[in-house]
Amino acid sequence: MMRSWLYLLLAIVGANGYNDQQVLVENQPVAGLLRRFNVSGRHEAQNVVSLARVYDLDVWSVSSSHIDIYWPNGAPSSLPPDLEEVPHTSRSVPLTKGASQTTTWKPEWNLTSLTNSSFHETYHHLGEVEKFMRQLELQFPNITKVHRIALTAEGRDVYALEISKPGVSAETEKKKKKKKKKGGKPQPGDKLNFVIVGAQHAREWIATSTSLYLAHALALNSTEPFSLHSLLDVFNFHIIPTPNPDGYVYTWKKDRYWYKNRQVVDSHVKCRGVDMNRNWGYQWHHEPVHGPLRPTHPVDPCSHWYPGGRPFESPEVNGIANYVTTLTDLTGFLDLRSYGQMISTPFSYTCDKYPKDIEDQTEAAYGAVQAIKASHGLHFESGRVCETLYEAPGNILDWMYSKEGIKYSYAVHLRDTGTWGFSLPPKYIRPVGEETSGMVRYLGKFIAAKLKRKL
Repeated sequence: MMRSWLYLLLAIVGANGYNDQQVLVENQPVAGLLRRFNVSGRHEAQNVVSLARVYDLDVWSVSSSHIDIYWPNGAPSSLPPDLEEVPHTSRSVPLTKGASQTTTWKPEWNLTSLTNSSFHETYHHLGEVEKFMRQLELQFPNITKVHRIALTAEGRDVYALEISKPGVSAETEKKKKKKKKKGGKPQPGDKLNFVIVGAQHAREWIATSTSLYLAHALALNSTEPFSLHSLLDVFNFHIIPTPNPDGYVYTWKKDRYWYKNRQVVDSHVKCRGVDMNRNWGYQWHHEPVHGPLRPTHPVDPCSHWYPGGRPFESPEVNGIANYVTTLTDLTGFLDLRSYGQMISTPFSYTCDKYPKDIEDQTEAAYGAVQAIKASHGLHFESGRVCETLYEAPGNILDWMYSKEGIKYSYAVHLRDTGTWGFSLPPKYIRPVGEETSGMVRYLGKFIAAKLKRKL
């Protein structure tokens, strides 16, 4: 009975259709070629993804109607024989788009206002991201605190921004010393904790920009349009805008479409990097995924899909995990990503099992889809991430849900569906922030109501 209800609800979510957007071509330097393979349904999509995995191709986006796969300049552009028969179109990908949108730190960014601040009108390199976090801490010292939570392979810091009402930080520190059982029901009066992670994959700039917008919206007074400040009555938020600083810097300086982190995986291997979102210690496998074309050998360290030689090998993943384990009463988690316009529930590692909380997770996801649409009329899909994307072990979503007991855990693929993809122009940063704020507001109210908290 529950499965029938679930399928009906997911059908309703998809009833408005999936935006049919095509990749654009512009008269500017080209970084590579993006091929869109047209498919009919999830089964065909998974077959194409499996082929891409065999040939170590860079999959950018997956949906029930198409798969976007990228060939960078210098890579063989010919199609593998198995993919030649799949209908597809090809478009050039700009060499850079957004990397020139740099600014310098200016007082006129005006962090006292969300709507009047110019900060959210452009993308920012790592130094400016960290300055924003520090400035927010200075501007709102009673509710914001920056934590250094990890050190990357190249020696950069990973920061978490805690946003909570006065007195909550001290209470949180006290709880850290006397930990409750994970997944236990929060006690009346206890503050709930909500974790938001930005771009694990370095090229997903809009995920970092959106996490900064959410932090700003949480810090500002409730009288400000799009403020999320009222959620602090029930929740403490922990936002990690740049979980992959080394990779993020690399996308600004060398390769706009770099994916992994930048650690040296083996002294005898010339390639660098681990796919951070396959390196989490729940259902981790050395092979990327089970399937009809499962590789017979361990993954090549040079592969786009390389999950590391062991779980938590990535220092960034290990540090973030250690930080999250210090938090109690965890009830919400968002893994912000791009692109694809999807809200996805666990599991990632398999479609053969359903989370025990799938009904509540799906109900909340459906409401979140409607909340996003109410902002700017944009449609998002909803479903389990193994279906909306593909099966992948070692995912942060599964770890947060299964190991940390965060019931309302979601992967959120932000705009768009391929018109701009990872090169989403800066003019969309604010609209994406606004609609994501609507989603967070809805989820906060939903969780609070379920736990009988007044909000």
